[in-house]
Amino acid sequence: QVQLVESGGGLVQTGGSLRLSCVASGRTFSSSTMGWFRQAPGEEREFVAAISWIGETTYNRDSVKGRFTISRDYAKSTVYLQMNSLKPEDTAVYYCAAASQFGLRDPRSYPYWGQGTQVTVSS
Repeated sequence: QVQLVESGGGLVQTGGSLRLSCVASGRTFSSSTMGWFRQAPGEEREFVAAISWIGETTYNRDSVKGRFTISRDYAKSTVYLQMNSLKPEDTAVYYCAAASQFGLRDPRSYPYWGQGTQVTVSS
């Protein structure tokens, strides 16, 4: 019903920037809530940010600290995560996910997931 493909990860130095992209396929994209999660080796999956079908956004401020921005391009059916001032603790696999209700932070509430893209921040 919904398929998600992430891209844009890579290796960056501390203080650098990356923009992750998530391309969604399926008619339900415009009415879906899109979220970004991340998971480091040996750690639990962590909520990063989400955006609703009308453009409302919410962030995990403890993790993001005002450095990340989530956005949507409706014409391209794409969700972005702009990451600035990256730190080594941001190193993780970043996942795009879709849900039907806005405001969810539990990854178990998101039925659709992308394959993940690796972000590595060197110290």
